Amino acid sequence: MKVFVTGVSGQLGHDVMLELAKRGIKAIGSDRSGDGKGEFEVVALDITDRDGVEKTLTGIRPDAIIHCAAWTNVDGAEDEKAKPIVKKVNVDGTQNIANVAKKINAKMVYISTDYVFNGQGERPWQPDDKDYAPLNYYGETKLGGELAVSQTLDKYFIVRIAWVFGQNGKNFVDTMLRVGKEHNEVRVVDDQIGTPTYCPDLARLLVDMIETEKYGYYHATNEGGFISWADFTKEIFKQAGIDSKVIPVTTEEYGLSVAARPKNSRLDKSKLIENGFKLLPTWQDALSRYLEIHG
Repeated sequence: MKVFVTGVSGQLGHDVMLELAKRGIKAIGSDRSGDGKGEFEVVALDITDRDGVEKTLTGIRPDAIIHCAAWTNVDGAEDEKAKPIVKKVNVDGTQNIANVAKKINAKMVYISTDYVFNGQGERPWQPDDKDYAPLNYYGETKLGGELAVSQTLDKYFIVRIAWVFGQNGKNFVDTMLRVGKEHNEVRVVDDQIGTPTYCPDLARLLVDMIETEKYGYYHATNEGGFISWADFTKEIFKQAGIDSKVIPVTTEEYGLSVAARPKNSRLDKSKLIENGFKLLPTWQDALSRYLEIHG
């Protein structure tokens, strides 16, 4: 099997490449610069360049494409000047890849998000729910990417994730470690509920998926139960031995976000079990492994 991975300079793409290497699977990565820093075979690719995408992918002819590249700055996506770029990356870029995947008969994995839903209520979102109503422009474009894939291909995995943290880049855990060491008290949102997703664990699942033909929509986060950002912070401080006190606040009290955020990021993952996939470890265990490296 030969696998092409986009966005390898990001948290997830980097860990997907590591997982493929661990299994001895031939992998070619891409990002805008083509700089793999000696770790991987990486080519330069702008996914918004339709001709460039076709030339690159038809030349490599991978059996599977794991599409991790995306605009992920949720607040930045609300800037009116940025919106055309966000759509070009998250929707048009994804469409470019899906078009060539169909042409070369490659499987495609598209990484999506709970932000495609309206973020209300308490019921965990089901993978096959279709009552979309994104709260912000980032969510709109990620939904656009989902539709580009599902309406173009038959051989696809659309995997929605939430609250991502990984080894290659800035994330919530790093931010809380820094803030907790600098302040005696930290205000953290307590009315947004979900579950963290650790990139190395997710990468393992994604590679498991492309070795099957169990296509469709899936949800994937770590196990360990639904929590708030404040709960997550308390566990970060506990495991890292930080004495800073966590002050729970509402989203409205926190008030620093430009884009609307979902209060319900609960994702139902039972479809993974139904299709024979191994669930991710608990988020508490994932955090412990992360802190062994970054604590």
